[in-house]
Amino acid sequence: MNSRFYITGTDTGIGKTVASVALLHALRARGLRAVGMKPVASGCERIDGAWRNEDALALQKASDPATGYADVNPYALPSATAPELAAREAGVEIALPPIVEAYRRLAANADAVVIEGVGGWAAPLSARLDQRDLVRALDSPVIMVVGLRLGCINHARLTAQAIAADGANLAGWIGNDIDPALPQADAYFDLLRPRLAAPCLGRLPFLANGSASRLARLIDCEPLLAMSSS
Repeated sequence: MNSRFYITGTDTGIGKTVASVALLHALRARGLRAVGMKPVASGCERIDGAWRNEDALALQKASDPATGYADVNPYALPSATAPELAAREAGVEIALPPIVEAYRRLAANADAVVIEGVGGWAAPLSARLDQRDLVRALDSPVIMVVGLRLGCINHARLTAQAIAADGANLAGWIGNDIDPALPQADAYFDLLRPRLAAPCLGRLPFLANGSASRLARLIDCEPLLAMSSS
């Protein structure tokens, strides 16, 4: 097995990293070598003389075998804003080749690579590069994280339609309870199920403050494993 899964979301701040870490641990619990990657990360701090991103560090920590940060996060951009703007501020041009090369190095020692995207599906990586271009270059199925909040049904359906329109394969979706005040959150989740053609891979609780192993038990990776072996 040598699989990759691209994690996108219905918006920014809806828990892609939490879902990615949970998926990494779920795959590892099945005995797979699984590593995380965040090709482009804006909003970094200087640690030991190098720019580091909190989400990328979480993915690196959840990976087994151990991975070098430069491959996990080829583009670490200081400013916490849209990647295109952050790259402009840093004097950097985001391009596909360094990302693809880093991915290949990670994949060479792993059974599965979980690749976290930026913001929502339509958020661009640069003036000439969309996330769909990266997904095509890696030939990667997509997993959508749905932030359960008011408007999520519309956002989820539109995102799923956009993924399909861009020629990508939506392999599954994960619900994430990001709004503890959402009335009838269970009902929203149940309304989403028949309206999304892809299988639901699980639902994560608000704040997801449990252990990584507990979160992993909430993720059903069987549809992904079945797809990879077919």
